[in-house]
Amino acid sequence: MKFVNGTESDSYDVVVVGSGAGALTAGATAARAGKSVVVLEKSELLGGTSAVSGGMLWVADNHHAREAGITDSKEAAAQYVRAVARGRGRDELLDSALNFGDQMLRFVEEECGVRFIFLHNFPDYRQDLPGAVEGGRTVEPELFNGKEALGGITAHVRTDGRAPFTMQEYENWGAFTRFPWDELNRRQARGLVAKGQALVSMLLASLVRDGAALVTGARGHRLLTDGGRVTGVELETGEVIRANDGVVLATGGFEWDKALADSLLASRLFTMCSPPSNTGDGLRMSQRIGGQTRGTREAWWAPMSVTGDTRDGQPVGTLLRFERQGPGSLMVNRHGKRFANESQNYNDLARSLQSWDSPRNQPLNTPAHVIVDHNYLERYGILAHRAGQPTPAYLVEAPTLAELAAKLNVPAESLEATVARFNEFAVKGEDPDFGRGESAYDKYWGDDDNPYPNPSLGPLLTGPFYAMEVVNGAFGSNGGVATDGFARVLDVDNRPIEGLYAAGNTTENAYAAGYPGAGATLGPIMTMGYLAGRTIAGQSPEYESTEYGSPEHCAPHARVRVSA
Repeated sequence: MKFVNGTESDSYDVVVVGSGAGALTAGATAARAGKSVVVLEKSELLGGTSAVSGGMLWVADNHHAREAGITDSKEAAAQYVRAVARGRGRDELLDSALNFGDQMLRFVEEECGVRFIFLHNFPDYRQDLPGAVEGGRTVEPELFNGKEALGGITAHVRTDGRAPFTMQEYENWGAFTRFPWDELNRRQARGLVAKGQALVSMLLASLVRDGAALVTGARGHRLLTDGGRVTGVELETGEVIRANDGVVLATGGFEWDKALADSLLASRLFTMCSPPSNTGDGLRMSQRIGGQTRGTREAWWAPMSVTGDTRDGQPVGTLLRFERQGPGSLMVNRHGKRFANESQNYNDLARSLQSWDSPRNQPLNTPAHVIVDHNYLERYGILAHRAGQPTPAYLVEAPTLAELAAKLNVPAESLEATVARFNEFAVKGEDPDFGRGESAYDKYWGDDDNPYPNPSLGPLLTGPFYAMEVVNGAFGSNGGVATDGFARVLDVDNRPIEGLYAAGNTTENAYAAGYPGAGATLGPIMTMGYLAGRTIAGQSPEYESTEYGSPEHCAPHARVRVSA
């Protein structure tokens, strides 16, 4: 156990177990209210899964949108999220995420010093569903000088290992071949960080200003109770940290515990990109004292490739974005056939990788492969690989499609017919089979300089051809500890456990099986962290308007539901 900031003690007002954005928001909110706070991180690096994420937040009807004159409403957002969630989930959690999301956003901006870029034109993921908008619900952190703000603490903050560029810049530049690498190197030398690392660094800076203790190498093992109230945490080492007012569980998901993942998740998880410390510690701690468990079938699914990247010494997956969304690429399954719109959002595309071929007792579309031609490689590159370099092990190369098919063990006639049909319509800007390039979201991730009519579509014409394996991956699991609308952990009889709160991937997700848009992970996670901090501090917020209502247990006035 190593204190990287603050005063060492065996007792604090608030004990936060975990250090992702939900954990840090809870701690920062309580610290702003004058509470003494300690953040206990299991690994040697602060930031959790949030630090290696894009750092974006999906917050409906936010003040940035209103100031920009963009029309939105919580009613429309509720209709949309319920459609995305496929009818699953609890209204209480959904209502909290929507009702208090903008309050959280204002709080971390005004009280904690977090600064965001407003992405006015980033479309919701499912443009085909009612209540979706073409922009205004997503924000991302600004570039942040972690070296200036945190000094030596910055060495203890987790990084994704990438250069400091914002997601807005990534979307504008598109392929990595177009990035201004000299400028990005200068940013890095100055100590600038971006995306998830910037977000957690800003929250950490707020905690440091308020004197919070930050501890690494501290794995929570057991909750201490007295008369049914949670009073502290026992660490794996046997050390005890007492909590005067409350404990917040925010230890991340359980995806790195293979036994848990195989027994709880609805589909086989082949790889993930989260820190290996996510092994379900918070879930177990809650269960040991009778905490209720819900929503464990789902994860933040994403199509990934395994390219040799590691995190904390363990192999991790690489999320595919432009590699499958750029014009001149397509995906095929084990039969050499396309099976989905390659440009759709990663969560829904990953679900298509989960289809099961019952007669053969194996996944129907996994492994899949992204196929590109040499023109694509020259124009965009593939991940870190560039034309003219030796072909890396994660790419399969062949001079013809037939030879590529042989190397992939897929039917050559099928692959050739698939590419021929795709090319026929791609040059016209059409995809009659899966509708690729029709939605605002598809076009947003395409290439506006594409010589063909649709920014999402282009033919594969020139050998050699390349293939990269794609499997069902995830940013992390997103179910577990059940809470009420104030982030209070519930027991098996739906009663709050006194003194115990939870937020983040440790908990049941507010959006259930849904992924409404960029930042739909961190938006509700930070909102629940904010509500936990406010509740612990005795400052339970009320929703500012009665037009939409408030979660049960959250406000004295009558709650008004919005029908789906």
